[in-house]
Amino acid sequence: MDTESKKPYLSVVLPTLNEEQTIASCIHKIQKVFSDLGISGEIIVSDSSADGTAGIARSLGAILVHPEKTGYGNAYIAGLAKTRGDLIAIGDADDTYDFLELPKLLKRMEETGADLVFGSRLKGAIKPGAMPWLHQYIGNPLLTRMLNLLFHTHISDAHSGFRLIHRNALERLPLTTGGMEFASEMFIEAARRGMKIEEVPISYSPRVAPSNLRSFTDGWRHIRFMLLYRPIPFLAIPGFLFTAVGILVMIILYFRGGVETAHLHSFVVGSFALIGGLQLLFTGIHIKVYSTIHGYSRQDTLFRQLITYHNLEYELVAGIMLILAGLVIGGSIIWNWVAMQFGELTQVVDAILAMTLFIAGLEVVFSAIFLSVMLLNADSGGD
Repeated sequence: MDTESKKPYLSVVLPTLNEEQTIASCIHKIQKVFSDLGISGEIIVSDSSADGTAGIARSLGAILVHPEKTGYGNAYIAGLAKTRGDLIAIGDADDTYDFLELPKLLKRMEETGADLVFGSRLKGAIKPGAMPWLHQYIGNPLLTRMLNLLFHTHISDAHSGFRLIHRNALERLPLTTGGMEFASEMFIEAARRGMKIEEVPISYSPRVAPSNLRSFTDGWRHIRFMLLYRPIPFLAIPGFLFTAVGILVMIILYFRGGVETAHLHSFVVGSFALIGGLQLLFTGIHIKVYSTIHGYSRQDTLFRQLITYHNLEYELVAGIMLILAGLVIGGSIIWNWVAMQFGELTQVVDAILAMTLFIAGLEVVFSAIFLSVMLLNADSGGD
């Protein structure tokens, strides 16, 4: 290992949580890479273990860091803050990644001038038992495709934990998430800033100790994090399309007539599309506002104008008008029903229309109120 007075060329950060069975193997492999390549390096172990991991790592010359908070992202944030190298590699300390393959990442960065290099498990060799089939064939490919689609990248394994990043690039990334979302955050922030991202095939081995991963929970956290950055294409645009289709279907069928006898089911589907689409649309807008306020999304001029307090007042008025329209139509149906001495209800289409207008109006009103509350202390709204 290098002395403190000399700046290392390569820093390697290992987050650890009870990895006493594998930490020594990982450190020995990294030290062998330093020796074989003739480069100076440092190994930083960001440890939250309750076993002997810290003692083993310290005895082998690693620099120990103890994060104030537990969590995958918190471990990396604490470890990365202590790095001094021009290049920084990260990888799990469970020996699933073969650190003897680190030269592959270094070579790709040198050849391509990349800012960030991933080790791709899906393009490499996944050994039997190393990755559950749900992760290998559904989870990781699906999440990676979503990231590629939303951020215009072409990576095969965006959630690989084996990565190499240049210090200049790392210093430009505002990495803050404390959980598993950290893996997505690094990728997303690099893509947003137009950094050059490359990958190389790597091998992936089974864990020795039990895994700390929780498939559904961790997958949902990655999706939720993506929503923060791209809620408009992810939610708002599909919501708008569903709403438009629902309105169109209901209008055409209503004025064509004969809905009760021939197109009642289609009319109901149109109502569902309108109500569900509005909810999806407003959810996308709400997340966009939250994301903008908290710095996850850029604030464009058009969006800023749409969510001024004056426009939110118009939204509130529009919602109230929809509610009143639904109440008027519904009231007339009830009046006729009473006049018929509570006989058979024949105005089914008008009843569906009244319900749809009333629910849509409530969605619009609640959306306006919720956005106004979010914008109370934000600079993105008008007075």
